[in-house]
Amino acid sequence: MSVTSMKIIATLVAVSALAGCTIIPAADPPRGVSEPSYPQPTVGEAPLPPSDSTVRNDAPQGEAPLFYAALGQSVTVGGPRITPLAVLEDSRCPMNARCVWAGQVRLRVRQDSGRGGVLELTSGKPAHIADGTLELVDIRPDKMAGASNQGAIDPTRYRFGFRFTGGY
Repeated sequence: MSVTSMKIIATLVAVSALAGCTIIPAADPPRGVSEPSYPQPTVGEAPLPPSDSTVRNDAPQGEAPLFYAALGQSVTVGGPRITPLAVLEDSRCPMNARCVWAGQVRLRVRQDSGRGGVLELTSGKPAHIADGTLELVDIRPDKMAGASNQGAIDPTRYRFGFRFTGGY
């Protein structure tokens, strides 16, 4: 085998290694921290926000709040009423892995205000509805590599954080 062929093979091996994910061992949970009263996560997961609630994030003052809902549960998001119906895709990188692509969540939702109807939201991509934009900002729980069912999340545990801007 020539030196050039060996360099090509080494390069291909290095590039293909970047295409996958690397699992990071889970850290020990903090001790002595009181947990909220909503459903508790498993070790290594962030707490699930209660559904049908407003949660301020760490964004600058004046930023629109996040409104959380579970599948099948309606929430008024600063004007529009949204009901998450189905997770169409959850290709997020597990929180305990390093991935080349962060992934995304595609969600089918029903909008009950304005013209109403069913639409598809993709995390991080604002959708124009009514007189503003609706965005799927936060999805809980985080995915975990090595979990049972290959990181699949029980649909009843999903919480979706929405933000609506506009409506002036």
